[in-house]
Amino acid sequence: MMAEDTLFELPEPETPKAEELTNPQQARVLRPVRNQVEWIARDLDSWLPDDHPARAIWAFLERLDLSAFYASIKSVMGHAGHPTTDPQALLALWLYAISQGIGSARQIARLCREHDAYRWLCGGVPINYHTLSDFRVAHQEALDQLLTEILATMMDAGLVKLEHVAQDGMRVRASAGASSFRRESSLQRCLTEAEQQVAKLAAEREQPDPGRNARQEAARERAARERQQRVEKALRRMPQIQAEKERRKKTRSKAEREKVPEARVSTTDSECRVMKMADGGFRPAYNLQMAADESSQVIVAVAVDTTGSDGGQAPPVLEQVVRRTDHVPEAYLIDGSFATLEDVTTLERRGVKVYAPQRAPKTTTDGRKPGQPHAGDTPEVARWRERMETEEAKEIYKERAATAECVNAHARRYGLTQLLVRGADKVLSVLLLVAISHNLLRWITLSAGAGV
Repeated sequence: MMAEDTLFELPEPETPKAEELTNPQQARVLRPVRNQVEWIARDLDSWLPDDHPARAIWAFLERLDLSAFYASIKSVMGHAGHPTTDPQALLALWLYAISQGIGSARQIARLCREHDAYRWLCGGVPINYHTLSDFRVAHQEALDQLLTEILATMMDAGLVKLEHVAQDGMRVRASAGASSFRRESSLQRCLTEAEQQVAKLAAEREQPDPGRNARQEAARERAARERQQRVEKALRRMPQIQAEKERRKKTRSKAEREKVPEARVSTTDSECRVMKMADGGFRPAYNLQMAADESSQVIVAVAVDTTGSDGGQAPPVLEQVVRRTDHVPEAYLIDGSFATLEDVTTLERRGVKVYAPQRAPKTTTDGRKPGQPHAGDTPEVARWRERMETEEAKEIYKERAATAECVNAHARRYGLTQLLVRGADKVLSVLLLVAISHNLLRWITLSAGAGV
């Protein structure tokens, strides 16, 4: 039986030869026409899916008290004044962008014109990178309060237990080059040059260059003044760095003291330090401290360290945890770099059980067994040594890596691989935004799991 019944016998189609293939210009195809006018009826709300993360972040922000972000606004209803951009929109933009690994104000401003999620968060409000950048710096205190409020709300809902807290430091590349670090003599020379440049530009103001307009002249003067201020700030920082170098030399042998480099400070960011990074290299960086609840992996405290050492960082961060949550955790999990004898004593006296590996060797020359007190140990340190020899303590300490390292990995995914701002104060604002964004996402996840 034939595959097809036809009245007439059709000829078999011939395969065109290579030289007879259709020319692309002669092919009958539907080509894009981009200059024709289209009338599209649309609203921002309908273009964003109901389950989009941007909607969830906005919804959770509406449950919080954001009045601290509005306190500085002078334009109010019933009085003269130009309206300003809604702080909730700016905050939501930052939090959503950080959740996507974006930490640049310029990039967020561009996405507000090109990406539907960012346009939905703007809701037609004009946004520029200056507004975004200024918001992050100007509202540090409000961001700090918001982090505390989020923790209180999550604790009330039973999402954060705060039984075991793990703290860890994460060294993040600073926005300064290695070549910007200079000795004191070099800084003095740079300051002299900067002062001369400022004076020269001030004198040229009387006879301006016709090839430059007033705006360009003002920009040159501002750049010269800012360079002078940065060098002056670096010189003020120098005595502190020199004192730290001297303290370090006292704890080392004569041969090691000679290897300690001369004190240097960056003219770009005087508060950052050259630190040993995770890959073994040395680069300008900040040591960002984060404490997280073990059961929920919610960040409960943040701090910015400029020394590069974890020693001495645990007690102030614990006090921040207590201040934010009004609760003292049962256990505090830290690695060996935090576990100085002074810090262990302070934490134990605060009523917290410390879980950290001992720095002392497992065997001793005087016959002392592991876990036994050392000469000069405080009672608190002796209890800690004895505790860490138990199997229960070793199992509890394993929670530290599962908590702190996971939170650090999330922070890097949120963009904390290299800082784009300069100065410890601005770095703290960035860290607060990262912590808030992380906690909001954890809040959304934990609420869905608990049916809240």
